[in-house]
Amino acid sequence: MRVGSAWVAAAAIGVALSVSVRATEGPHQAPAQPPVIEGHGGPPPAGAPAPQAPATTPAPRPAGGPGGPGGPGGGQGRFPAQQRPKGNPDVIQRGRGIFAGACGPCHGADARGGQLGGPNLLRSELALNDKAGELLYPVIKNGRPGTQMVASPLPDEDIRAVIAFVHDLQSKIGGQGNPPPGEEVKLDILVGDAKAGAAYFTAKCASCHSATGDLAGLATRYADPKQLQNVWVSGGRAIARGGGVMRPAGGTPRAFTTATVTLPSGEKAAGRLLRIDDFSVTIAQADGSPRTYRRNGDTPKVEIADPLEGHIALLRVLTDADMHNVTAYLVTLK
Repeated sequence: MRVGSAWVAAAAIGVALSVSVRATEGPHQAPAQPPVIEGHGGPPPAGAPAPQAPATTPAPRPAGGPGGPGGPGGGQGRFPAQQRPKGNPDVIQRGRGIFAGACGPCHGADARGGQLGGPNLLRSELALNDKAGELLYPVIKNGRPGTQMVASPLPDEDIRAVIAFVHDLQSKIGGQGNPPPGEEVKLDILVGDAKAGAAYFTAKCASCHSATGDLAGLATRYADPKQLQNVWVSGGRAIARGGGVMRPAGGTPRAFTTATVTLPSGEKAAGRLLRIDDFSVTIAQADGSPRTYRRNGDTPKVEIADPLEGHIALLRVLTDADMHNVTAYLVTLK
């Protein structure tokens, strides 16, 4: 059989996002200890106090990153394009409201990309290089032919307010991937109907799972509803990527994806699938050693058995309402 991909990727149309930074270095010296890369952990610098254990309650995020109050550089941004004068708070606040209504559906309320495929403006090369609207204003006013960015009917003063709001958001970026400043927002995902979730589970999941069998005590093993939801939607693979596997109540690990390779001679070999692409397939033999077969089209024949095939198929039809309903039901399995 021909092996096809089970996943579908969505492509967003928008501005290419890239930022280049040049740094001037002095003579190279071997560091006394491994360097610390911001945002990636590592040992503290020499003389720095030892890190403290995290508090039970998350502390509020700082009011500004390198481009905000208290950031290095006296309020200047990390990148040259972020080094702009502070905007008028009243204009920024007005721009926030206009952006949410006119731009939010495409770019998201926090400018990090929305449901209609607009790009993340906090990493947009165009937006980062804009100083005083000279780059953003023409795009907002006139749109970009051939893209989803259409001309805006907003008055000029509203466009300027939107630009001021985007600049303000960018000035508060504390590092790549950091959320905007402010209090941590705890999302309550237990908003579904447990009774409807039980009915969905019976119709879609009960052929493979049992609330009194492999899923007994599921909500005790995964007390965090968000983690539990990730586990059941992914079939446990979300946990496997973090270094473990989801185990049924009996303690037996979830089965691996296997492959059966049939050579032109009729010889067959089966084992846990380690890798497959258009050119080769690699399986783990009974003793655990890998064995690789070259592929030429459909030769040799490769048959894949994925125990999570049902979960993959479910992703194509699973709605937000169904997901929240099932989660609301599964948290009752204590």
